Amino acid sequence: MGLVLEEASILSRVASGDPTAVEQCIARYGGLVWTIARKLSPTLADAEDAVQEVFVQLWQQAKRFDPSCGSEATFVTMIARRRLIDRLRKLQRRPTPASFEASAAEPAAQSTDWAQISDEVAFARQQMQRLKSDERQVLTLALQDDLTHTQIAEQLEMPLGTVKSHARRGLLRLRELMGLEKAALVGGEGRA
Repeated sequence: MGLVLEEASILSRVASGDPTAVEQCIARYGGLVWTIARKLSPTLADAEDAVQEVFVQLWQQAKRFDPSCGSEATFVTMIARRRLIDRLRKLQRRPTPASFEASAAEPAAQSTDWAQISDEVAFARQQMQRLKSDERQVLTLALQDDLTHTQIAEQLEMPLGTVKSHARRGLLRLRELMGLEKAALVGGEGRA
């Protein structure tokens, strides 16, 4: 439980302007955001820019984190996923020079629909209940308790390879249950 309480305090400390919390937030969630950004970005440079945008949005919206709706990791994942899918859609539209003039009149910052994020978190939790118990248990420990595969294997007294298999199958099944298209998650065909 100590991990959960520590996690819950990072975004509230970010919201209060604590510079050490910002560093902790980057240290704790940088890998998660980078992994999502790399999957949803066509180039490394675009992924780097996207990670910066995600953390700026997290810092701006940290005060809106509600632990009753989900863990910090879930909140970070939802913010990152939404921001990166928006970026991917913009890249796929490939604006023409004439469209730049029209888009210049539009506001650059988009407001976040927190009710929709809350609904998505609830939907993700609901879909997790449909997973096999071993898959659900492994994903819960990884996402909510922020445990590594090795820590999960030790805690569940399960071989590391089995934990990794449950995590992978659980994530694939969860993605399928949530109705996400593979092409949207990897940013198109032919990328490594």
